[in-house]
Amino acid sequence: MRFILAIILSSVLLANIQAQDKTVSKDANLVVTKQQVRVGGQVLSFTATTGYMLMKDEKDSVKAKLFFIAYTKDGETDNSKRPILFAYNGGPGSASLWLHMGAIGPKRVLMTDEGASIQPPYKYVDNEYTWLDKTDIVFIDPMMTGYTRPAGNTDKSNFTGFENDVHFVGDFIRLYTTKYDRWSSPKFIGGESYGTTRSAGLAGYLQNRYGIYLNGVILISAILDFGADDTSPGNDRPFPLILPTFSATAWYHKKIDPKYNNLKSFLKEVENFSMNEYSAALLKGDQLSAEERTKIIDKLQTYTGLSRDYIDQSNLRLYVGRFNKELLRKEGKTVGRLDSRFTGYDYDEAGENFDYDPSYNTTIYGPYAAAINDYIHRTLKYENEIPYEILTGRPGPWQLSSDKYLNVAETLRDAMTKNSFMKVWIANGYYDMATPYFATRNVVDHMFLKKELKQNISFTYYEAGHMMYIHTPSLQQFKKDFVQFIDSAMPK
Repeated sequence: MRFILAIILSSVLLANIQAQDKTVSKDANLVVTKQQVRVGGQVLSFTATTGYMLMKDEKDSVKAKLFFIAYTKDGETDNSKRPILFAYNGGPGSASLWLHMGAIGPKRVLMTDEGASIQPPYKYVDNEYTWLDKTDIVFIDPMMTGYTRPAGNTDKSNFTGFENDVHFVGDFIRLYTTKYDRWSSPKFIGGESYGTTRSAGLAGYLQNRYGIYLNGVILISAILDFGADDTSPGNDRPFPLILPTFSATAWYHKKIDPKYNNLKSFLKEVENFSMNEYSAALLKGDQLSAEERTKIIDKLQTYTGLSRDYIDQSNLRLYVGRFNKELLRKEGKTVGRLDSRFTGYDYDEAGENFDYDPSYNTTIYGPYAAAINDYIHRTLKYENEIPYEILTGRPGPWQLSSDKYLNVAETLRDAMTKNSFMKVWIANGYYDMATPYFATRNVVDHMFLKKELKQNISFTYYEAGHMMYIHTPSLQQFKKDFVQFIDSAMPK
């Protein structure tokens, strides 16, 4: 009898503990749970707030419901000393799950050390490399990503496109900062891919519209000037800037002379060629002599492993997609765009472009989709029956700029000039064809910052791709680099 009674009491106690773990916020749109994660051998207790922020106009009409997940460390009594980071991904059309479940949140998707997926069903584990020990984090899903949707009859186009998106996310940051008493906190924003475009825009918008001056901006796999990426006819600028990424890819897949046994020294040689001989040759156009053309073809063959005939037929210009198909054509394989370490197979081996990106479709999409959906419902106790949009075209047409190429580097330069304390950290992967590392560096070199301000920008590079953190050694270094950055950006 005592044994049965003990079981009943234990069950009641466990039910009470579980009930206490989930509390409904005063705001019916939010769910609050208490969580723990082990970081550096220490248990870190934190509060997770999950749900909608109602975005209203000045007539108090709800125009949109923005979905966010906020993590705040427990036991902090002075928000003025505790930093806060607002984080998001890119697309446009991507939810924040990649940074959330891959690098900086309290849980991370379980992958191999190289970053390949495991056999389904997929798993996620405690993230010992989370940034929560150094900062509170708010993950933001922009319009038509995650669970974020327009309200009522409001059209989604009011929140999409470069300017509308910056205003939407910036207005949320202002509202969250006010509702949760974070005006006195050191503030950071961090985005990946198109999220870096958003970040540059936000640095200016938050500062000019609301007087929110940031301590730091984190740009992961950055794209700030689309003119450095768009290979439209007549725009030769991108070709020398992506060549080092093609070279790194060829080096990884052993298509380069073995005498180049060190990646970084090899890339320095390629970068020098790109900025000098190669750029000058492309600038000459039809004025390039036959002798000069032969020399460029020979160098490109050395640095890419592609045949001289292919390079000649391509008019010395190598494209993402075509390169991915050509590099390993003899092996019947393609290489990834987001992370060119990964390979795939196409239906038509003689085709011009690859059928799909093996570094996305066969590597990260399934594991991350499963992880975020399970985690939100089972761990964060949040219920929502609409689809959590991962990476989608549902935002629709995306107006970048009235000019041909959007360039937000100037917006960032202006923000840095007006706020000389703001630090910027730029992280890129060598094997990323979506946002080539050398293009990012070149764009920053064209911001023409004063010397004392340029010192506020730091670069780090990783032997991985767009999501460098799926590669365990890069993830470990990524955390170390973040700690160094945030310590340098905090008030002294």
